[in-house]
Amino acid sequence: MTFYNNRYITLKRNLLVSCLFMICFCKTPSLVAQKKLYHEDLSQLRPKVEIAEIKKTTNSTAQPEAILPTKNINTKIDAVLDSIDQFNVLNKFIDGYAIQIYSGQKREDAMNTKKKIQEETPELVAILLYQQPKFRVTVGKYFTKLEAQPDLLRLKKMFSTAILVPEKIQMK
Repeated sequence: MTFYNNRYITLKRNLLVSCLFMICFCKTPSLVAQKKLYHEDLSQLRPKVEIAEIKKTTNSTAQPEAILPTKNINTKIDAVLDSIDQFNVLNKFIDGYAIQIYSGQKREDAMNTKKKIQEETPELVAILLYQQPKFRVTVGKYFTKLEAQPDLLRLKKMFSTAILVPEKIQMK
């Protein structure tokens, strides 16, 4: 018992000594608050800039003068743009994506899948294709995978076999 009493007295004494040490040697907040903060005014040394006022014209209907180009490259650019335009006129299809929800050899299953998708999501247009020897049901026309992602996730809940497939999209 005396061992525990001596240990208790020692702990009490150590606690008292540490409290006295903190009280005597630690700075109080009032001393820190009494210090003056450094402040220097450098506004006299800064350069002064005068802003010129913009003259406003009273006649707002006046046309500004045309600026003539000094280095004209328009003929070269026009030739490149014309060639791109001709390519776009000839190119009727663009690479894109569609969501395939059915692929199989049974026509009845393909027709039922198309009917189901039109009932469940009327905003999406389902297309039934026959590419020998399979029937395919695809939905939507998307230019990028990112654009197709929300519809693909929604259709995966109804059709677990739904996948994103590359497809040519007709340009109008």
